[in-house]
Amino acid sequence: MKIYKHLILLAFTVFATSFSLSFAQEDTLLSFGDIEFTDGTVSEDISLADTLEDIVFSDGTDTGSQNVTPNETETVSQQNTNEKGESLWGIFIAGLIGGFAAFLMPCIFPMVPLTVSFFTKKSGSKAQAVTQALLYGVFIIVIYVALGMLITITFGAEAMNQISTNGVFNFLFFLLLVIFAASFFGAFEITLPSAFVNKIDSNSDKGGLLGLFFMSASLAVVSFSCTGPIIGTLLVEAATKGERLGPAIGMFGFSLALAIPFVLFAMFPSMLKSLPKSGGWLNSVKVVLGFLELALALKFLSNVDLAYNWQLLDREVFLSLWIVIFGLLGLYLIGKIKFAHDSPLQYLSVPRTMLTIIVFSFVVYMVPGLWGAPLKSIAAFLPPIGTQDFDVSAGVGTGTSHNTDAANRKHYTHFHSRATIKGFDPYYDYDEALAAAQEQQKPLLIDFTGWTCVNCRKMEAGVWSNQKVKDLINKEFILVELYVDEHDLKLPESEQYVSTQTGKKINTVGKKNTDFQISQFHSNSQPLYAIVNNEGELLVPSSGANYDIEKYAEYLQSGIDAYKATK
Repeated sequence: MKIYKHLILLAFTVFATSFSLSFAQEDTLLSFGDIEFTDGTVSEDISLADTLEDIVFSDGTDTGSQNVTPNETETVSQQNTNEKGESLWGIFIAGLIGGFAAFLMPCIFPMVPLTVSFFTKKSGSKAQAVTQALLYGVFIIVIYVALGMLITITFGAEAMNQISTNGVFNFLFFLLLVIFAASFFGAFEITLPSAFVNKIDSNSDKGGLLGLFFMSASLAVVSFSCTGPIIGTLLVEAATKGERLGPAIGMFGFSLALAIPFVLFAMFPSMLKSLPKSGGWLNSVKVVLGFLELALALKFLSNVDLAYNWQLLDREVFLSLWIVIFGLLGLYLIGKIKFAHDSPLQYLSVPRTMLTIIVFSFVVYMVPGLWGAPLKSIAAFLPPIGTQDFDVSAGVGTGTSHNTDAANRKHYTHFHSRATIKGFDPYYDYDEALAAAQEQQKPLLIDFTGWTCVNCRKMEAGVWSNQKVKDLINKEFILVELYVDEHDLKLPESEQYVSTQTGKKINTVGKKNTDFQISQFHSNSQPLYAIVNNEGELLVPSSGANYDIEKYAEYLQSGIDAYKATK
């Protein structure tokens, strides 16, 4: 899935840090005791698509209706369904991780014993306390899912499918995550208006279901200074996946993870004694998340840099910033760096020491990338290798013979100077590539890709770099790479037209490639690989990302066999 790697990093860092920091510091803010039962009871979509003229699709539903066979249409539809399912699962998992991280925030964690005590002391029986806690958890979920649905309704389904490659949105996301990071570092707190918070809190004193609902709402608004950045980051991630239900699914995962501990501890109050004591380690969790927010923010800035060809955040610059960020995180973990709200670090616990080793090891792992090392495990999040100014492997043979007239190809200089892959000899214009395929009597492999496509980089680093796959592509195919998010390269006036699919003017190379993918292959997700014959007819069903090297090689071979069978 698109975000698994940094989700795993986020999950491991947050939870390992929280437990290790709790072992290292023993400041007690609240007592978990004195919990007992007593008698008594508790009293149509608005779409922004029309205003986003320069946006290119990244994921979403098919809109084309060209002549394709039923089997081909069914295959593409099934592929899109599978990709959407994976994306929604990824968003849900991100929400779960964010929810558990939010639970460890200093705005929420100390509230657990107080909330559980409220249920147990004000209820006539344990069963009633558990029932009220369950309703409390349900209302938490309802509130946050409603927030996610509000995002979808406000932006509309089509706009949700389009914002991931829009430069303005990506730059705003970058600024937003930097603000979140600064908040976690302690520069300021992001809070809701006090009048609104007090109004919600006052209503929580009401009895019955209404009181429980406002108790849940009170938790949401009071803890906003801690959870706001996490929710904001999650909604950004969900929005950039282009899924209509993404924000709601993300908020469901977030609220589920947040609600479970409250319900669980209400059912088993004795478990509270096993929780680590509240203290300075809670602020340390915020700071760690701040470093991760800052690292993630650079990915969105990189998207803008690539899409508009600024050439400011090249691969080695990006890596240098990540090395510094995670290096500072390591120094923070060992107590060499302190922030305003940190408590004194008396000693390093064993878990915290192990986490520090992992962080510094990651820093060391990234260093060779400054000289062109592939760094396959994080290649999907880095700028393309073609943006690397100094690459020690540039002079090493790649096993492909480049044509002497390659530099004269259409768009070649614009794209190849910052190519996303090495060791290949691609074209960047479909008509020119099809003519070359006809001349050399080879099938044409179309790679619909994008500068901001994470899965594209993952395929290139993990699959196309395999020698077997590389040889098949270089020796048996004419390769054309069609970038769907190329905003900087304008089409000549004579080549501009109005799309029959969207009714919009096609005036950039990216828009032309996007319109071609939608109209001919009934898909607008990347990567998409299509193998066609010399007349441009599809030989085998198109394929999305496939990280199984052998299966992808089999896909390529099936295209070769189908082409030869027509000869």
